[in-house]
Amino acid sequence: MDEQIFQIGATVRLAVQPPYFKTAEPMPMLRPPDIVRVGEEGTIRDRRPGGYWAVKFPRGTFLIDAQYIEAIASSPDPK
Repeated sequence: MDEQIFQIGATVRLAVQPPYFKTAEPMPMLRPPDIVRVGEEGTIRDRRPGGYWAVKFPRGTFLIDAQYIEAIASSPDPK
């Protein structure tokens, strides 16, 4: 399986709803899947062991497997 690599600081979008979210705190906690909705955008904070990415969303920073997020292509603003 090809593992997707993201750049730190890149903006990503939640593409698929995971069964739960795990907080990126020193003592992680599980959160319900509706805390972040499909289509919400977040920022990659760092890479974690086990193929997880720490992504900051408006409602918190969560550890997310790459299969649930997609990179957002930057495009110029329409005039």
